[in-house]
Amino acid sequence: MTHLSRRLQRLLGVLAALGVCLGLCVGCSAATPPGSADDSGSVDHPGIASAEPQPSAADAQAALQTLASLPVKGRAPKTGYARSEFGKGWRDPDRNGCDARNDVLARDLVDVQRRGPCTVVSGTLHDPYTGRTIAFVRGDKTSQAVQIDHVVALSDAWQKGAQQLSADQRLELANDPRNLLAVDGPTNTRKGDGDAATWLPPNRSFRCSYVSRQIVVKSAYSLWVTQAEAEAMRHVLSGC
Repeated sequence: MTHLSRRLQRLLGVLAALGVCLGLCVGCSAATPPGSADDSGSVDHPGIASAEPQPSAADAQAALQTLASLPVKGRAPKTGYARSEFGKGWRDPDRNGCDARNDVLARDLVDVQRRGPCTVVSGTLHDPYTGRTIAFVRGDKTSQAVQIDHVVALSDAWQKGAQQLSADQRLELANDPRNLLAVDGPTNTRKGDGDAATWLPPNRSFRCSYVSRQIVVKSAYSLWVTQAEAEAMRHVLSGC
């Protein structure tokens, strides 16, 4: 466990208040902010939060309070960034024997079928980013229909404080289930490494949960926000 553990423990209270730890916001809406444009079956995996709590106005207020605690700085240069700076491949953060990718697929999909205890081979995603229903089938030509998104993109994290984290802390960030969502693949590709000032989910009803989740992750890993990003986050949360 890293030296961030005590900070993460304190954040559990914030997460409980937010009701958005890996949550799906239903009924929230906000205008786009300025500048944004071989056995099978289902097995429960303890330690991975449900994706369907519904944030309230009080949750949004808690997110705003946490946002106010984040440093506001300019974006640092991307120099030195590589995906490998956050580890190679998926790890098993909750030590349940399954890697983070399969855990997130199992958590976020319904009608999940597995090969063995871990490997998700099929399921249905109710995509939070677009609101569409997407069939997932594991395979070379089909897996990319559903991708695992880092809600706080790793490149964005690198430019906002992750350069100063240890290699173990960056590995933890890349595999933290709070920062991972199963989403529509093409939409995830369009997001790229955008922050809240430059990209928000097309599904407006998910924006409150999305922004709140970013705030929790950035607070947990001592990352900062830009002024434009903070303003965009406040704009979204004010409409929740």
